[in-house]
Amino acid sequence: MAKIIGPKWCNNMRVIGVLVVASSVLLVSANEISIEQKDIDSNYVTRVSKINSSHQVTRSGYTHVWPDMKLGWRIVVGGIIGFLGAAFGSVGGVGGGGIFVPMLTLIVGFDEKSSTAISKCMVMGGAVATVFYNLRQRHPTLELPIIDYDLALLFQPMLMLGISIGVSFNVILADWMIILLLIIVFLITSTKSFLKGIEIWKKETIMKKEAARRLQSNGNDNDQVEYNNTNSTSETKESKTTEVPILKNIYWKELGLLTTVWTVILGLQIAKNYTKNCSVLYWVLNFLQIPVTVGVTLYEAISLYKGKRVIASKGEVVTVWRVKKLIICCFLGIMAGMIGGLLGLGGGFIMGPLFLELGIPPQVSSATATLVMAYSSSMSVVEYYLLRRFPVPYALYFAVVATVSALVGQHVVGKVISIIGRASLIIFILSSMIFISAITLGGVGISNTIEKIHNKEYMGFENLCHY
Repeated sequence: MAKIIGPKWCNNMRVIGVLVVASSVLLVSANEISIEQKDIDSNYVTRVSKINSSHQVTRSGYTHVWPDMKLGWRIVVGGIIGFLGAAFGSVGGVGGGGIFVPMLTLIVGFDEKSSTAISKCMVMGGAVATVFYNLRQRHPTLELPIIDYDLALLFQPMLMLGISIGVSFNVILADWMIILLLIIVFLITSTKSFLKGIEIWKKETIMKKEAARRLQSNGNDNDQVEYNNTNSTSETKESKTTEVPILKNIYWKELGLLTTVWTVILGLQIAKNYTKNCSVLYWVLNFLQIPVTVGVTLYEAISLYKGKRVIASKGEVVTVWRVKKLIICCFLGIMAGMIGGLLGLGGGFIMGPLFLELGIPPQVSSATATLVMAYSSSMSVVEYYLLRRFPVPYALYFAVVATVSALVGQHVVGKVISIIGRASLIIFILSSMIFISAITLGGVGISNTIEKIHNKEYMGFENLCHY
């Protein structure tokens, strides 16, 4: 599905690598300063003791750090950064977790794992608000909802299975292992998305010139032309309905299947919380997620393979769904969920670029990825809450910030796209968010790893059964 990587791509990777190293050096210095400040103010943080003593300190002596919630510059600055991150993240369909985690760690003062959990609360707030906004929007060129429910049905179950796995690996894996994976994946996906954005930008430019020439030849210089983002035809803005009642945009059967998967997995997670870690019942409840998620995905995959269902958002372009392609899509769905569970990010960091590679229009790609993230992120929030991984007041505050920001971002960027007629703007926002996330998360992770090496701390695997 992907093309062979060329020399230009390699040069871009070298430049990106230099930027990552430079940012990590700066972040190490910033981290040392923040440590000195925390030593001066001994009352700045609250060391949280768990109800169960096995949850208080892990094998490495890991203790959660939750700052006192009081009005100050840290909360104000964190709120501003969270607002901007959620606004752009909701438009790109990536959630914004790559901005939230460093903000919560470096500015507000949470430990890395608590930051990951609160980040998921913010991603959920932004995703739910964006889905609500998109339920009234229509496909940019077709008489269809802007959300592709068949595409969501193919990826959402696998993403949720990956989320469950990722949350467990978040406990087991050392931070440096997670950061290494993050840097590799994010640099690849951000570069691919940026190149895709340039490709679509060029096509948009050609189509806009052709439309202008046609208008000039027909003497219709006063007519306003809207660019068709599927590169097929151009149409006037008045001829296409952009908003409809919410009920007209909902496909109840597909939405019911998505909600059923979410409900069953949620029930299993809640039941698992009342069992002993690593007991027989614990593993039975874990493995029961597989037939539920795989079963729904198989139903959609077989329907696509036999032609009973189609990805209608691509328009007249017919996609031949071979077995190999379906398997790759399912695998990438699980990987997106695992990365989201590991790092507190939305699966959109993987799904967004993947949907674009499948030929999905940028607006539909963003809206569909956000719907899937709304389900997956809410599942992560429940799991983290059951594990007592975040303080509720802080989570509510930042979730509200992300919710309001997502609605503002969708409205503003939607207006901008309708004016300039370039949907590629969404792709550039997507690639920028992924790249910034690689720099910030990668830099913070590298600086923390250097600090642990300096302090000779344990940097191996944790024991899931004793966490």
